[in-house]
Amino acid sequence: MNSFYVFNGRKIRRYFFLFAAVVFAAGVIYTEKDHITVFADDQPAAIYNVPTDKKVIALTFDISWGDKRAEPILNILKEKGVKNTTFFLSAPWAQTHPQLVKAIQEKGFEIGSHGNKHDNYSKLTDEELQAQLQTAHAILTQETGKAPQLIRLPNGDFDKRVLQASENMGYKVIQWDTDSQDWMNIGTQNIVDRVMKRAHPGDIVLLHASDSVKQTHEALPLIIDQLRAQGYEFVSVSQLISQTEASGKEVRDNGVTTEPQPVSFDM
Repeated sequence: MNSFYVFNGRKIRRYFFLFAAVVFAAGVIYTEKDHITVFADDQPAAIYNVPTDKKVIALTFDISWGDKRAEPILNILKEKGVKNTTFFLSAPWAQTHPQLVKAIQEKGFEIGSHGNKHDNYSKLTDEELQAQLQTAHAILTQETGKAPQLIRLPNGDFDKRVLQASENMGYKVIQWDTDSQDWMNIGTQNIVDRVMKRAHPGDIVLLHASDSVKQTHEALPLIIDQLRAQGYEFVSVSQLISQTEASGKEVRDNGVTTEPQPVSFDM
């Protein structure tokens, strides 16, 4: 009789642990369901980098306010002979700074959308989200004469709903693999060091040209020189994407603080 009860006790414990494991797995799937759907093959995804063996890299600049930093950065790019880069412009800024928008265009730089209201779009209702995306699209199209095809969402914040809404409007959502942290004003050399330690072929580098950044114009010449010394060529985001089918890092649907063209590499 004793052996009978011992045997059944073991079976009961085994079934209990199996049941507990199933419940735990189900809980994880339920809790992470929003993240899991973003990974599905048929779902839209954000681009953090492009896998390639070529030493190409995309410098990108977000602008949402101010008029003191953009022009010096444009001058540095011109002086250094950087012909390809991408600027993500917020619609209100573009509307109030048409001459700077024109200067970006005249230098042949790519322009993408940085949305309208600078807010976390994952927190908006469906109606608010559509309004923000469509307003920005209309303003940028009017100011540049060309509909933007890339978007970097304010603060880098998105979820699967924002990704789908952006794709429905014909956008590719662009994130970054290397955050320079220039927006934190961590010091010129620290900005340079962060970029140089993280830069890799197919990388997208996050920089800013709003008035909130105090050291980007000082760090940028060093970044350009040091990347070139390592053999990198500067390309726009669209040129980078054209290198290969974008996959890059895993797609994350949580927030982060913060027109295809012919390939013509900047030598």
